[in-house]
Amino acid sequence: MIRRDFLQKTTAATLGLAASSLPAFARRTSAADAIRFGLIGVNSMGFADLKAHLKLPNVTCTALCDVDSGVLEKRAAEVQQLTGKRPATYGDFRKMLESKDLDAVIVGTPDHWHALPAIYAMEAGKDVYCEKPLANSIEECRLMLAAARRYNRVVQVGQWQRSHQHWQDALKFVQSGKLGNVRLVKVWGYFNWYKEVPSLPDAPAPAGVDYDLWLGPAPKRPFNPNRFHGTWRHFWDYGGGLMTDWGVHLIDMALAGMNATAPLSVSAAGGRFGYPDSGMETPDTMQALYQFDKFSLVWAHGVGIGGGDYGREHGVAFVGNEGTLVVDRGGWEVQPEKKSSLEAVPRTAQVGNGLDNHAANFVDCIRSRKRPNCDIEIAANTAIVCQLGNIAYRSGRKLDWDAAKGRFSDKTANEYLAAQYHNGWKVPKG
Repeated sequence: MIRRDFLQKTTAATLGLAASSLPAFARRTSAADAIRFGLIGVNSMGFADLKAHLKLPNVTCTALCDVDSGVLEKRAAEVQQLTGKRPATYGDFRKMLESKDLDAVIVGTPDHWHALPAIYAMEAGKDVYCEKPLANSIEECRLMLAAARRYNRVVQVGQWQRSHQHWQDALKFVQSGKLGNVRLVKVWGYFNWYKEVPSLPDAPAPAGVDYDLWLGPAPKRPFNPNRFHGTWRHFWDYGGGLMTDWGVHLIDMALAGMNATAPLSVSAAGGRFGYPDSGMETPDTMQALYQFDKFSLVWAHGVGIGGGDYGREHGVAFVGNEGTLVVDRGGWEVQPEKKSSLEAVPRTAQVGNGLDNHAANFVDCIRSRKRPNCDIEIAANTAIVCQLGNIAYRSGRKLDWDAAKGRFSDKTANEYLAAQYHNGWKVPKG
């Protein structure tokens, strides 16, 4: 089946599956059995994910993989210090997945490298913890979800706010009806610590870096420092800017609070307004407007400025007839309308560590074979919604979205749905 047919025919089947428990799986379900983790992409958030899992009892790390040998060696030494045992190291994730000494894999690579390692790991019988966003295209999201169901894998995605108690308390209040009819949801991220990406000339790849493998399915380009560690997310080849970085976290909470999945339409505006000479491609200033059946959702972001709504650099605000609930990573509060009988809720601070809770939930689900707090179906839906915003921005059009068919009414915009693979890499099967 060609990719386009697969994309059309699997939309409803993959995104409409019920969130029931997975079939029982006999291997390594005892709490006494150590769960053996491998990490692909060790430089940043992937290593933070690994450390969160290594805090848990009977969890160990047996393998690390990265295309940057210098970073790989550094992390291997750190794991040895943490666990007392040095993990095996690999430069190619395909070799790592051949190991029989693995039960679960963390995918901490740049976004354009999420789909292939995750699907290959599932095919190899490994459970997967994948960094967010789930993928760098809508087609990849669907293929990854299909693979998880096909191979009966437990897949947790790193939208860890789903495991943080104060977010769940806030969403429970939203769903209690006390806010009245929630007509608008505001979601924003303004980060003054997110700095400008200055234009830099191309240069040789650093020593010890397999740059061809780093590019993988992305278009072949000369090495540029801006397109590498950290700032890669500001280029469409590898990521989706702030929309798929912070937007995935926060829009996920908006969708969860409203029990919503797919919008009816989306439009977007923005550009490189703050830093017009910046080296990045994605917008430093952007707003996206989503129309749902009974409410609208607005996403806004800004690079290099911190003046967010309600005096907070980031957050989600559920605006109802009786009052507004504002929640961010620090806590939540309720501000009643002046004529409302709703009582104010003073700011309730966050407690605990959401990432640690998320890791514990994943390990529990590896043993129980239940679906985790951010199951791949949830993550696929949220990533798709964020991708819709980016597609509206890139196409410069207001787009009507048919969720059942997984397509826009605008044929030109549909060209953004498919994964574009290069350098001999093939789009994986679901």
